Amino acid sequence: MNQYITGKTIRQLREDKNLTQKQLSELICVSEKTISKWETGKGFPDITLLEPLSKVLNISINELITGDTVFNSNVSANILKSNFYICPICGNIIHSMGESLISCHGITLPKQEIEPINSEHDIKVEKLDGEYFVTISHLMTKTHYISFICAVTFNNIQFVKLYPESSPEAYFSIRGVKKIYFYCNKDGLFKIDI
Repeated sequence: MNQYITGKTIRQLREDKNLTQKQLSELICVSEKTISKWETGKGFPDITLLEPLSKVLNISINELITGDTVFNSNVSANILKSNFYICPICGNIIHSMGESLISCHGITLPKQEIEPINSEHDIKVEKLDGEYFVTISHLMTKTHYISFICAVTFNNIQFVKLYPESSPEAYFSIRGVKKIYFYCNKDGLFKIDI
């Protein structure tokens, strides 16, 4: 059976926070010997200790369990570095301005990778009366459709949710738009720079 959390992870995170085993044990109300057992692989934290342990180590419970820590060097975020996460179960769309650990319906969602524009997902952007009119050449059926189109500026996101059998088009204010994203429920995320 695989460990659900490794001693190596606990030790590394503790050392990164400049904590001794004794200091960590006092912060989560266990003995120093208990911390030593965890770090040497002779024992595992009780599930009730995961939340206090993750809080002290400043990491999510999911990161603690998997050992995959998420680091974001751009602490101020940048909307032009938008990331999208789409739930395959409910279609929930989550937008972030940096790397995130997102889950929905009990599954960790991968960040959507940008797909190259192709003839089945051709996008046309026209200027009409101070707005961008965006159309995508894509058949919209109940099972294969464009889920959303959004326009991103350096400080704003304009988002239009689309539905099966609707028209794959949207209007956006021109002011400051740098990128346009759209998402096909079968083929993924697409982007163009304006």
